[in-house]
Amino acid sequence: MTKEPMFDVAQLAHFEIYSPKLEESVEFFKNILGMDEVGRRGNSVYMRAYEDHYHNTLIITENEEAGLGHIALRATSAQALERRVAEIEKTGYGIGWIEGDVGHGRAYQFTTPDGHKIELLWDVEYYEAPEDQKTPLLNRPQKRPNRGVPVRRLDHINLLASDTDKNVEFLKEVLGFNLRERIVADDDSSIAAWLSVSNLVHDIAIMGDALGESGRLHHICYWYGFPQHLSDVADLLIEAGYNIEAGPGKHGVTQAAFLYVMEPGGNRVELFGDPGYQIFDPSWRTVEWKGKDLEKSIIWHGSTLPQEFFQYGTPIKSGELVKP
Repeated sequence: MTKEPMFDVAQLAHFEIYSPKLEESVEFFKNILGMDEVGRRGNSVYMRAYEDHYHNTLIITENEEAGLGHIALRATSAQALERRVAEIEKTGYGIGWIEGDVGHGRAYQFTTPDGHKIELLWDVEYYEAPEDQKTPLLNRPQKRPNRGVPVRRLDHINLLASDTDKNVEFLKEVLGFNLRERIVADDDSSIAAWLSVSNLVHDIAIMGDALGESGRLHHICYWYGFPQHLSDVADLLIEAGYNIEAGPGKHGVTQAAFLYVMEPGGNRVELFGDPGYQIFDPSWRTVEWKGKDLEKSIIWHGSTLPQEFFQYGTPIKSGELVKP
């Protein structure tokens, strides 16, 4: 008998990254990726892309080392939030409620088995553009920025974990994520997995940490919608002295056009040039890549990924083999 699907978690709402170079990180997201700064509180800066409907989707917080602050997921209703909190508390990974933050109301905080902090929320503030930023395109929250090559919206986050499958099972069983694709080892364990609660191939990806560490960040991702923008932003990045780690190219997994770059604080940022494919099948069967198919899973076309792609994460650990 098919297990009843769970629809209590709707989407990835925002994420927070740590940066030891706060203002340089803000400049990167603002002037290269065309994002807007919409608020500051304490040592945190709140930012958004021009087609993000919520008040903010990126928080950059000043910290001694780079890494992940937290991930925020939005529930499908206030009742769904309470249902999920009750189930999360049974796992022992719960932290507790917070009253809210810039752009959203009360939220329940917990961790994955690997220690990544997540908050689940319902009440959000929708972005209201000032008069000079309003657009007659009524289904867009604001004008398209006229600086850099502006990203359009938040897309996904990729986490490093000491035990991929343990974290995958948590996302599936407790939060209702669907396992869309995975790279499989000889013993049938997951080397990497891509999961979503939406029609995207992934809202969250989990990759095994090559250093055996826990709770690290591999990358955050913003979306363009047009592969040409990857070439456009590559010119800006090179001329501004930023390090392009890989791309433009195309992954086999997700089928998306990609580019990876390090922001000044040390965190890896992926830029998606198109959405890859979307999933509407309610009985989707997980795509598994192994054996002879592995080569095409990572790179469908374009240059191969450098060795550090599979080793580098934030925060940087003493066992890091290569720092880009």
